Amino acid sequence: MNALHRRGLMFVLSSPSGAGKTTMSRRLLAEDPEIVMSVSVTTRPPRKGEIEGRDYFFVTDAEFDRLRDSDALLEWAVVFGHRYGTPRKHVEETLARGRDVLFDIDWQGTQQLQQTDAASDLVRVFILPPTMAELERRLRGRGTDSEAVIAKRMQRAATEISHWGEYNYILINDDPDRCLGEIRAILKAERLRRKRQLGLANFVRDMLA
Repeated sequence: MNALHRRGLMFVLSSPSGAGKTTMSRRLLAEDPEIVMSVSVTTRPPRKGEIEGRDYFFVTDAEFDRLRDSDALLEWAVVFGHRYGTPRKHVEETLARGRDVLFDIDWQGTQQLQQTDAASDLVRVFILPPTMAELERRLRGRGTDSEAVIAKRMQRAATEISHWGEYNYILINDDPDRCLGEIRAILKAERLRRKRQLGLANFVRDMLA
């Protein structure tokens, strides 16, 4: 089996704000050295504690336009008035080295990834809250958003959830530990797909020779 090398995959976790994708992403990254986070470029200003190159690459509108127009972004979207995008070069180099890239993006970005030449590397997971009432309770529990912002997030959540059918896997996050276990299982199975085992044909040929 030492002759086999695995091609990485693009692992998308999407959910409405408050349904748990950020928590799931952080836990997965902390325990799995084979997967790295995709760092997006954004036109929004940094928030307190965010670090350039770790959380986001913060760019001007003009720089974002240049990246978009030169096909340097795999996907991009407008979220709450700011633009976010995924740099192409880093993702492609990471996949070629056999490591996976985790995407914390919405349905718009996921649709765009599905339309690229890298779509065969894409695995799409959507995380649902157990109820809309529970989602609102979680948003209020953060204590960071005004009533107006919470109302906008709930409206956006309904739109995002309506796109659940565009994903390969749908998980209900009523138990974070169980949800994370299901994410691990999906990732393990997808890594073992035949198309991602580079050199498999030669391995079998040599074994039977």
